Amino acid sequence: MKTDELARRGPQEVLNQSPVLEDYNLLEQDAPLREGLTREGAEWAMPMAGEFGEMVGKAENLEHGRLANAHPPTLHTHDRFGNRVDEVRFHPAWHELLKLGIAYGNHAMPWTTDQPGAHVARAAMSMMRHQLDEGSSCPLTMTFASIPTLRALPSLAEEWEPRILSTEYDSRFVPAYLKRGVLIGMAMTERQGGSDVRSNTTRAAPIGRGGPGSEYSITGHKWFCSAPMCDAFFVLAQTPGGLSCFFMPRFKPDGSLNRFHIQRLKDKLGNRSNASSEVEFHGAYGLMVGDIGEGVRTIIEMVRHTRLDCAFGSAATMRRAVAEATHHAHHRFAFDRSLSSHPLMKNVLADLCLESEAATALSLRLARSFDESPNDPQQASFCRIATAIGKYWMGKRAISVVAEALECLGGNGYVEEGPLARLYRDVPLNSLWEGSGNIQCLDVLRSLNKDPAAGNALLTEIRNAMGSNPMYDRFVEFLEKELQSSEDLEPRARRVVEWMALALQGSLLVQHAPNPVADAFCASRLAGDQAFGFGTLPPGTDFDAIIERARPKLD
Repeated sequence: MKTDELARRGPQEVLNQSPVLEDYNLLEQDAPLREGLTREGAEWAMPMAGEFGEMVGKAENLEHGRLANAHPPTLHTHDRFGNRVDEVRFHPAWHELLKLGIAYGNHAMPWTTDQPGAHVARAAMSMMRHQLDEGSSCPLTMTFASIPTLRALPSLAEEWEPRILSTEYDSRFVPAYLKRGVLIGMAMTERQGGSDVRSNTTRAAPIGRGGPGSEYSITGHKWFCSAPMCDAFFVLAQTPGGLSCFFMPRFKPDGSLNRFHIQRLKDKLGNRSNASSEVEFHGAYGLMVGDIGEGVRTIIEMVRHTRLDCAFGSAATMRRAVAEATHHAHHRFAFDRSLSSHPLMKNVLADLCLESEAATALSLRLARSFDESPNDPQQASFCRIATAIGKYWMGKRAISVVAEALECLGGNGYVEEGPLARLYRDVPLNSLWEGSGNIQCLDVLRSLNKDPAAGNALLTEIRNAMGSNPMYDRFVEFLEKELQSSEDLEPRARRVVEWMALALQGSLLVQHAPNPVADAFCASRLAGDQAFGFGTLPPGTDFDAIIERARPKLD
């Protein structure tokens, strides 16, 4: 709208505001996600994913995400008679978010179907649901990730797995045997140790003979227990034989409340819809899962699966931010033309789109490695190292992407009525949860040192794209030389892991993305002076092709 026309309107008339991005199909309007779903082996899930994409994009479900954060959970430690209950109560919007995710198997799909690519299908659908709300992804992720650890005790899996894999959400605070579906959490971190779980002080004493599958009385604390309304938790506690893993239900087998006491809910920067808490155990009932002293080994598969969700959760947040930024810039006018037609804004938007597409591609490739790991040792090795790489890099980049996307909306991006302020508060969490950046980089180094096959699998994946882009080829040669030098590797681990992530993303884009996307990614991330601020793509970049591939089209 021209400036002189705007001036003729009255001061109460709202003009030149972009329409709300709602009532659109998140799968149909996300070409990289749609293409990746097919490419990585889950084309069979396209009809269900399309249906889910339409559901997630509905205005009412987007509003549930806003309301769940505007009305955070509250803790009720005692009933009116003074009895300890330790119940967390949520706004109805929270329950609607979980109901939607569970109905479509976001918490269970790889364990309920024999279709190839089930992890890919779940990742794609979870990435769409994650764009509604970060907090409600937490219990869905932990419930999904609990199955490999649960199966370490077959009798426990036989009893609990049908409830966990149910597609019915049951929010009642009652014993699990009365419920149609349950959620599972974990509690490992203690105030004195953080990531160093071997310094845990929580103690477990056997009730009877002890050992795997036996009952224990657990006393201690956990400094972070996310989603404390879950029906059971995997916890780590010390025994005379070392740190061990235990399954702790909220209600004991006789139906009475377990001695699982919530001290307070954390007052967090973001992720406000989800209840994170400090808890104490006062002789709480638990079952040992796995062998005595093998707690970390037992629970690590749950951790690894949650790290996958942290990686694609960052990619999902990037996608939501980029969708909002490109949508706004297309509809907002400044200096007598749309924001998206200004050359410098084009550069910024295209750069954000590149980062989002690269993250989506790597997320779905990681998911495929989870599908293939059980039957392919090379993919198992790749999965172990690449998940840590992806979680580290995408968690870091998502923070920058959301900040830049917020700036694209100007002041409108900084107010709480819009989604960007919430995304900005939420986005650091995926870098922190299940191991911060340093932990991920150290895990990468550990994989390289302990499992030579991991490094070989990583390089094999990266070399698959060689021969198509000279900039990419030179970068791979540079990376291989860096990996040959083991001197002072830990102090420069972040830089090395960053290069690994860029090589993985570049490999996928060079092989599968349109030329404007692949060429711009290689030129800006892999060649010459790498500037990791956004809006620095080189002259000659096809900005329009990159932006239009990513922009949701409601008009």
